[in-house]
Amino acid sequence: MYASYKNLKIEVKFQGQHVAKSPYNLKGPVYHENCDCPLEDSAAWSQEMNCPETITQIQRDLAHFPAVDPEKIAEEIPKRFGQRQSLCHYTLKDNKVYIKTHGEHVGFRIFMDAILLSLTRKVKMPDVEFFVNLGDWPLEKKKSSSHIHPIFSWCGSTDSKDIVMPTYDLTDSVLETMGRVSLDMMSVQANTGPPWESKNSTAMWRGRDSRKERLELVKLSRKHPELIDAAFTNFFFFKHDESLYGPIVKHISFFDFFKHKYQINIDGTVAAYRLPYLLVGDSVVLKQDSIYYEHFYNELQPWKHYIPVKSNLSDLLEKLKWAKDHDEEAKKIAKAGQEFARNNLMGDDIFCYYFKLFQEYASLQVSEPQIREGMKRVEPQAEDDLFPCTCHRKKTKDEL
Repeated sequence: MYASYKNLKIEVKFQGQHVAKSPYNLKGPVYHENCDCPLEDSAAWSQEMNCPETITQIQRDLAHFPAVDPEKIAEEIPKRFGQRQSLCHYTLKDNKVYIKTHGEHVGFRIFMDAILLSLTRKVKMPDVEFFVNLGDWPLEKKKSSSHIHPIFSWCGSTDSKDIVMPTYDLTDSVLETMGRVSLDMMSVQANTGPPWESKNSTAMWRGRDSRKERLELVKLSRKHPELIDAAFTNFFFFKHDESLYGPIVKHISFFDFFKHKYQINIDGTVAAYRLPYLLVGDSVVLKQDSIYYEHFYNELQPWKHYIPVKSNLSDLLEKLKWAKDHDEEAKKIAKAGQEFARNNLMGDDIFCYYFKLFQEYASLQVSEPQIREGMKRVEPQAEDDLFPCTCHRKKTKDEL
């Protein structure tokens, strides 16, 4: 929302008729996204948001770090990773956000800054100090010869011990839903194309050449155009092979993907961050087996939420033919994947994940987080004169 309201009435209709328990009446002040009005009682906020008591992936990631010493990591992590990698050192203190960057390419900090500021506008966050990896690849290898350090990353892998967060792409789409982004989990659900029976029966894929299996996919598409429609929209990693796998084709709307029954999800440099959007559409996803994972992969079940494909794509044609021969089963998998995304990957789920992650991590700290030398405050957005924010939680008793 871009404005605050004293009371809010939401009507959800289909063909002129109210859906479920519509209309919904929200009593009391309802604040817009940039309104700084955090709820002091974090437990009440968590309950109101229906956040889960525990999140399996968070428990798994933090199990590697039974205790966290802010003093120690503040000294050791920059020495170990700061010269070769792009890192942000954050401290949340008294619900304010502070940062110090390490490395040359730190532009992606804007995504982390945004979610931290958004959270602190909504709820009193714990005091916590941590490092965020801004690069694609997880940093802390399981076989590391040195003492392992807690690093927060947007992607995990089976050979690393990074603490996984929702991807910057999904996080940004949540914060900018119906705003500056054209692709988000809500807009996809409004643009799922024709009904299943009327969809094109070829598998759809577009993307760039960021993994050799993607080259193999385009090759398969050339051999079997009746099964696969795959093409590159850009060459960067394998420019010398453009004559073999090109020409590049024009970008198409992501929503047009859902004119097809079958969606292929293949890793790029790491996990393909498009998977949430593919799942929440109403096509069935054929997902490549991978060492990389996002924060929700451990909850996905092959043959229930998606059709698994070997990492080298050697069984892709077989799986596509299975889907064609078992149309009703494929449709059920598509529906289950969509329901999973609706129940686990929407805005409230993303806010809950970050909140629970920082809450759990903060509980592991053996000393107080500090605003370190060289840190600067991440300044909140200036108040908008057009849509002012008057927070009732900050009013004095006399004002009330």
